[in-house]
Amino acid sequence: MPSKKENDGCGCGCASIPFSVILVLLGLGYWGFRNLDKVNISQHLPEPVAKYWPKQTSATTPDTQSTPLPDLTPDLAPDSTPAPSQPTLITDSSAPQVTAPETPKNTPPIPQPPVSPEPSTPPQTPWEQKEIRGIYLSRYQTTNNADEQTIRNRVRYYREQGVNTLIHGVWGNGCTMYDSDVMRETLGYKSCPNHFRSEWLDWLIDEAHKQGMEVHAYFEKGIKLDENSPIFDLAITKRWIVPGVDKTYPDIDHYLLDVEIPEVEQFFKQILVEFVQRYPDIDAVQWDDYLGYHDDLPGKVDRTTQLTHFVRELKADMKAANANVSFDLCHHNPYWGKEYFAADWPNWQVDRAFIQAYNDDNFSEELAYAEQYNGIAITDEQLHHLDELVNNDKIESILLFPSAGNPEETAALFKQLASEDL
Repeated sequence: MPSKKENDGCGCGCASIPFSVILVLLGLGYWGFRNLDKVNISQHLPEPVAKYWPKQTSATTPDTQSTPLPDLTPDLAPDSTPAPSQPTLITDSSAPQVTAPETPKNTPPIPQPPVSPEPSTPPQTPWEQKEIRGIYLSRYQTTNNADEQTIRNRVRYYREQGVNTLIHGVWGNGCTMYDSDVMRETLGYKSCPNHFRSEWLDWLIDEAHKQGMEVHAYFEKGIKLDENSPIFDLAITKRWIVPGVDKTYPDIDHYLLDVEIPEVEQFFKQILVEFVQRYPDIDAVQWDDYLGYHDDLPGKVDRTTQLTHFVRELKADMKAANANVSFDLCHHNPYWGKEYFAADWPNWQVDRAFIQAYNDDNFSEELAYAEQYNGIAITDEQLHHLDELVNNDKIESILLFPSAGNPEETAALFKQLASEDL
């Protein structure tokens, strides 16, 4: 009998496997571990080897088997190229198992650095909402004989009182308050008698604009003058005066320059053109109720049509010289203007119109007119109406004409009362 084989410790029967097959298995094993997810190796082996090859198992971990990775492939149009698929994680059986984290469906927003809020602007009060909060300064009060620093300081003072517009006289009683070549060449006078520094209006405009304010040049008295005018005798000699005395204000006799005379009409046009060219940064010119003929003049003469033609021509020439300047009017209401002063000013084509309300007896009627136009003009005798004016959103602007002759005190009182009524 053949001798019994000794137990070589190989219970699997591997002794019967040829050595060459073992070498093949070792080589393929190394390659297979690196490519388990790609191919089924047993189907490529020779049958004698394949029967010893273990069945292929999944390389995924229990977590990934129970919870598959979400499908992150975006919806594509039919002709779009699909995005490449996520690679499968291959784990080493000898190393700790690590599960790939699930990619979130929505990318969290990137934190932004904190932004400091813009400083909030407090809402404007009814007083601050008025387009023009103006005060009139007489052609002899604030700037006569004043140096540059004095003028600039006074502008700042009015700004502190809540005023945003200075209405300053530049013409009155038939002459200018600045040196005028037209005056000199036409009448032989360079200006009204005054002690104004030659640059006074330049300083005033410059400082006002620095303070965010406007300057409106006031052509006070318009076409009227009295016996104190330096050109009164000359106007009589030239026959520029309409016959009769204007008794609009009983305290003083006024005489009116006749704008139907071509020489008078041309004189006013030249004066206004010269002014807006010499002071190109002026914001507006404003004419008052003295631009009109009172109906108590002798004779039954209707000067309405001629006055309308004159003002339209005056404005047209000014705009041609400086289109940036507003042509404004501060006059009686339309009814009184036409009925008693031949001033049909709604047809004058002015840029802005302010209604004079200097009389308490008919203040309510004047207020109704002011609501239809650009604002109202009052004196310090009407300041007790300031509450209803400030809180009336139909009143766009308020102009104050101090009757007491002290505009600085009036401006301070104006501010105090306006603040109380806010």
